[in-house]
Amino acid sequence: MKVFEFRVRVGGTLMTGNFTDEQLVEQAVAGNPEAFGEIVKRWERKIFALCYGMLSREEDARDAVQETFISAYRNLSNFRGEAKVSSWLHRIAVNQCLTKQRQTKIRAESFPDDESETSETAFIASNGDSPSLTTEQSERLRLVRQAVAALPAELRQVVLMKEFEEMTFQEIADALDLPLSTVKSRLYTALKQLRLKLERTPLEIV
Repeated sequence: MKVFEFRVRVGGTLMTGNFTDEQLVEQAVAGNPEAFGEIVKRWERKIFALCYGMLSREEDARDAVQETFISAYRNLSNFRGEAKVSSWLHRIAVNQCLTKQRQTKIRAESFPDDESETSETAFIASNGDSPSLTTEQSERLRLVRQAVAALPAELRQVVLMKEFEEMTFQEIADALDLPLSTVKSRLYTALKQLRLKLERTPLEIV
């Protein structure tokens, strides 16, 4: 993993250093606010993508992201390093999303039309393709997102982490506090269900 270079304030002076996420946590616990700010900067986009995938609404996802980092900051001293910082953050985010789903009774399969374009750009980078190809990609992504949203929560979160966040099986197991075999089984089941759903849904390009 690439380690970002940034400036931190130590003893009233700015110093340049390369720190891992775990070292940043140590800096933050020691009282350096810039260190936690760098953690947020590194992970807020991926945490947002995960929250949006689980909650389906941009406003709810942003709230969950905010609560995730607030909770992480309040519990920095409890981080023991048994798992990566990224796995720790993902676990907090998943719990925040599940709590928000219970509170607001959001139906996972609901995808507001006015937010679809924003969410699609979060998963597809512009590569200069022709408008027709871009339209086809957007339509395919819309169908995939709808199919993912229709999965049970325990399957959906695994798919989002593995296929969209590109986390390893071990990282997902750490984040969800599950046995590795359970994560693999859930992903296999989820992908099988997605394949069946997508095979029954024709791709229509206008």
